[in-house]
Amino acid sequence: MTEVKAGDAPGQGKRVGWVELYFDLVFVFAVGQVAHGIVAEPHWSRVAVALGLFATLWWTWIGFAVLYNRRGDDSRAADRLFVLAGTIPCAIAATQAHHVFEGHPAVFALAMAGVRVILAAAHRWPARDGLDQRRISWGYTASAVLFAASAFAPQTWAFWVFALLQEAGFLLLGDRPRRRGERPSRAARWRELIAGPHDPGLAVDAAHLAERFGLFMILLLGELVITVGTAALERPADDVAYWLALIGGLALAGALWWLYFTSAARIYERLLDLSGGNPALAYSLYAGGHLPPAFALVLIAAGVNLSLHESPPHAAAWFTTAGLTIYLLGTRVFAAGSHRWYHGLARIAALAATVCLAFLDRLVPAPAVVLVIAAWGVGAAAIASMLRRRALDRMGDNPLEFLRQRHFQGRP
Repeated sequence: MTEVKAGDAPGQGKRVGWVELYFDLVFVFAVGQVAHGIVAEPHWSRVAVALGLFATLWWTWIGFAVLYNRRGDDSRAADRLFVLAGTIPCAIAATQAHHVFEGHPAVFALAMAGVRVILAAAHRWPARDGLDQRRISWGYTASAVLFAASAFAPQTWAFWVFALLQEAGFLLLGDRPRRRGERPSRAARWRELIAGPHDPGLAVDAAHLAERFGLFMILLLGELVITVGTAALERPADDVAYWLALIGGLALAGALWWLYFTSAARIYERLLDLSGGNPALAYSLYAGGHLPPAFALVLIAAGVNLSLHESPPHAAAWFTTAGLTIYLLGTRVFAAGSHRWYHGLARIAALAATVCLAFLDRLVPAPAVVLVIAAWGVGAAAIASMLRRRALDRMGDNPLEFLRQRHFQGRP
């Protein structure tokens, strides 16, 4: 069982399976290909394509994460075989990522269709007593048809967007029916998130899901560490720039780790556990909520990679600072403080200053810019540490009030 400290996170839950860790190895390669696509042609249009690719891979990974969370067991051969089968089309998709950047997404789309056929079968067979997931199975079947059709249609992205949106609906959104014309208040909507689901089969295991997403964030941070090490080794000599690149990149990676694992990760797990595994809250905090900071790590890795080249483009610093800003927003590390108006202005000013650090590339060499950005990230991590304990104390056993203040600034 997974152990957590009292006061920081809830009790216990199932552990991440060994086959899940093996499955993640494929996504290490896939994420690296997305980052490489940005590095190959550092333009914002490439970043937009990379975001679409990453979101598609992200929801594919979530499909297997939720599958194993609800019904997976390493002691059952069928569960392991479905996950292992999923690695084959996922690996094919990873090798085809560069063709998507070049405007040839057909093979990638067919691989994504194949993954969803496996997910549809895995949610249906073998049957589980008291667990009816036929709706999810049919949803993945529909997604498989959409992805397959997109391989032969001119508007590929439209098919993908529709498929991913409907997956979000059947996989992790709530199960509470609402009367036609009813428009609940914001507080009522958050109250629904805190209450457990009507169907116990839709509940998620908070400890497993928190650990699963935490491990994926570690993989993305690992991509940044590999980027720093590789770029440092490619420099012609162990000069000042070499040491600035190495120290700055590793310090930035460490600060990003601290920002997530000592702040957002513990708060999110506690909220989900207090909700009884509410799938809609899991969607808000993890599936949808983790997408921006996860992609931000890919963007930061690409920016640092470019910054450590001999002749880095101006976009390199902007990728790094934009990624850090998105990461700070996505992990909501500053949202646990006071909601007074002047504190809100201070948060906006800090985020704006984070983006504007990119202007330093006009004054100092790119490795030095990375070092300054790393120092800024370390400062943000220090502030996040002070705010985390305050947030957990405020949360206590009244998560509804905490959510209302954290997301709506105290408004009903």
